[in-house]
Amino acid sequence: MATGTHTVEIPVDVQAVWDYVSDLEKWATTVPAYKEHEIINDKQSIWTFEGNVKGIKKTIQAQVDITEWNEPSNITFELKGLTDNFTGSGHFTATDLNGKTKMTCTVEVHAGGLSGAMLTPIIKWAVPKVASRLTESIARKIAVFS
Repeated sequence: MATGTHTVEIPVDVQAVWDYVSDLEKWATTVPAYKEHEIINDKQSIWTFEGNVKGIKKTIQAQVDITEWNEPSNITFELKGLTDNFTGSGHFTATDLNGKTKMTCTVEVHAGGLSGAMLTPIIKWAVPKVASRLTESIARKIAVFS
């Protein structure tokens, strides 16, 4: 399993962070390797990612299911690979720091099946970078829009 966690402090209140991260359309395009997404309903979406790993172009689709939605501090989700055999989970948390907010993003991914052994080193390398880049990108956007 690969895990990535990143925390940032944002100079806005926790409600402003919630208003941004609770609206998928505001930040979807900031996910590293993002290509497109489709909203199925308010708790489920399909995400498509495209990237190059060691010169090999790869497109991956994942189903994202929101499992917990607690305003203004927590969003929890599960991931399921639709084109590749992987599962995962993650969460956003926002903690009030007297007018500022500490936001943490955690993502965990586990590759399974026969391709799991081959994908695991790539996932272990990519997941921490994705968590960091996503968290930093969302923090910059919140600071601009708030």
